[in-house]
Amino acid sequence: MNALSTSASSGATPAPGAPDLAAVKGRQQTTWASGDYHMIGTQIQIVSELLIEALDVHSTEHVLDVATGSGNAALAAARRGCQVVGLDYVPSLLDRARRRRDAEGLDAQFIEGDAEALPFGNDQFDVVSSVFGAMFAPNQEQTANELVRVTRPGGRIGLASWTPEGFIGQFFKVNGRHVPPPAGVRPPLQWGTTERLSELFADAIVDFRVERRFYTFRARTPEAWIDDFRRWYGPTLKSFETVGAPGAEALEADLLELIASFNRADDGTMVVPSEYLEAVLVKA
Repeated sequence: MNALSTSASSGATPAPGAPDLAAVKGRQQTTWASGDYHMIGTQIQIVSELLIEALDVHSTEHVLDVATGSGNAALAAARRGCQVVGLDYVPSLLDRARRRRDAEGLDAQFIEGDAEALPFGNDQFDVVSSVFGAMFAPNQEQTANELVRVTRPGGRIGLASWTPEGFIGQFFKVNGRHVPPPAGVRPPLQWGTTERLSELFADAIVDFRVERRFYTFRARTPEAWIDDFRRWYGPTLKSFETVGAPGAEALEADLLELIASFNRADDGTMVVPSEYLEAVLVKA
């Protein structure tokens, strides 16, 4: 481990008043293992395809996808002939990734691991990516440090992160009114701002390119979209479990109101653009 290691990865007792990041991460792992994120992740495959293109990968390059889920970005790199490793801390999602790899006849390795303690040597990868993944690690500084550490000098780090003001950013804000996030932990949505990325990476990079993009969520109705997220998306599933029957109606009503404020469909369906920040960083 390196100088930025904390209790989240070292097992040390947190300082008085500091959040127990190891406990937070344990709860997060349980959350992401609930439902089946694969059912949501495959809908947003295009985000990974665009990020891998923005990273301009070459088929001779070694690529690591961190918090790969069921393998969207890892498989996108594998389709381009790269040597690929996908890493996640949810074994069931890695099983999904392997099934997808085998079905497509691709070459990629999927291993269990932690974004805050990557099991690789320094400067090992030409390209490191993370799509809506590393942003959720509770220790942001440690996670950023690990992404940099395993990237070779001159290599690229690619990130796709929901913005605070976009639909999913506001979706988490609505959820937070009903189920408050862990105290003392930086909001994951800060990764969707150039200011926070500059704080996390500025000392380690020589080039920093960002583009605001949109992924559009589509469903037969807003209610159907919420039903899918309640079933498959761990954070939403756990939010509804936490509020229970007494709070479910109010939470759903607030989510429907949010969807209505973003929805550009006028035929009863849901067509909701959600902004995210695509960032490509070049390591010094």
